[in-house]
Amino acid sequence: MTSEIKVEVTQEEIIRPSSPTPHHLRSSNLSVFDQLTPQVYVSALLFYPSNNDDSHSLAAERSKILKRSLSVVLTRFYPFAGTIQSKDVSICCNDRGAKFFEARVNCPMLQVFDKPDLGMLKQLHPNAIESVAGTGHLLLVQANFFECGGMAIVVNISHKLIDAYTLCKFINSWSAISLSSVSTDHVVPPVEFGAAASLFPPLEFLSSTRASVGFVKYNCITKRFLFDASKIATLKLKAASATVPNPTRVEVVSALIWKCAMEASRSNSGVIRPSFWCQFVNMRKILPQSPAENLLGNLVGYSVAKTEESEVEHDLGSLVFKLRRGVEELKEKYGNGISSEDVFQQFNELGKLIGKVDIDNYCLTSWCRFPFYEADFGWGKPSWLSNIPSTAELKNMISLVDVSDGIGIEARLTLKEEDMAMIESNEELLAYASLNPCVV
Repeated sequence: MTSEIKVEVTQEEIIRPSSPTPHHLRSSNLSVFDQLTPQVYVSALLFYPSNNDDSHSLAAERSKILKRSLSVVLTRFYPFAGTIQSKDVSICCNDRGAKFFEARVNCPMLQVFDKPDLGMLKQLHPNAIESVAGTGHLLLVQANFFECGGMAIVVNISHKLIDAYTLCKFINSWSAISLSSVSTDHVVPPVEFGAAASLFPPLEFLSSTRASVGFVKYNCITKRFLFDASKIATLKLKAASATVPNPTRVEVVSALIWKCAMEASRSNSGVIRPSFWCQFVNMRKILPQSPAENLLGNLVGYSVAKTEESEVEHDLGSLVFKLRRGVEELKEKYGNGISSEDVFQQFNELGKLIGKVDIDNYCLTSWCRFPFYEADFGWGKPSWLSNIPSTAELKNMISLVDVSDGIGIEARLTLKEEDMAMIESNEELLAYASLNPCVV
């Protein structure tokens, strides 16, 4: 199927802020969270179906609207139009600009929606994505126009500047400006960059090293699974227990994936090993609210849940309890604040944990509850959000995103090929999840 799609870039342009960045804002400091984040792009793909009045003549108009509103929003998110300074401690906000690509896709959008293929989705991204996101433009956008009149907007931003919270804030601010065509003061609240760095300053000794967490690359395969609303409701009932009577969507989906992944690993290795589940957590929900609530940039920690060799059987309720307790322990540890040294120590421990070969470790990143589906640029809200994680080729990575109803969950699992072969035929998993169904 991948060979049947052709994406032709028809225009490439540099979009700069609509007004120059003031001199006193020309340098924006990075926090220790940013400093420890790898230099890769974070990507979001937003698909907008054609309306009855759509035609190819609208493509040029929509592209014009996107570029104009992008220029305006960059005056608020001015570091996105800059460059990373040496030693990864600040952004030079020099109005270098963002790269904007316009492309034509030689098929209807429904062809991409028919059991979406990861390789096909990657073709919708700019070919200009540099291998290291700190060496080129920090923001890349591609507007893909399909034969049917639908479009897909692809946003790629250097992970050094953003986590999922900040990415969502940027996309929704941009779409609000595009939709309103009025002053940004009415649609985009003031944003402040560099505030996180004053609370969590970069560590000088890290500036001479590449200090981000190193993940393990294997011959891995990525597959998409869909948990619809009704199956999640049933799964919640099954996973409920006296200790956690009302588990969340993310908890029950995570517990089921973890359970099935452990079973696959045990079956293929022939041994029972300790298993760790590391969930990346939005620290704005953990740290004291007044300073952390609206901080932009990266503000991500992680919780840990684990099983021991002696635990031969695992039920969903007990795994949900372990996941819940892991987050509660994170809150207890850092609920009153966190220092830059604490942040480094936490990421250092994560790196050591991931590097161990005598245990099974899994890492989860969740975009659930971030309002990406509110991004209306003027032609309706997106029908599908897809993310190609920057960790797509890294072993034992799981990413979760909402589906358009806000209840169902789409999961992408990246596992060793032999483990994936077991997972995709696991009857318990398939009782609640569909393997790469069509997008509806």
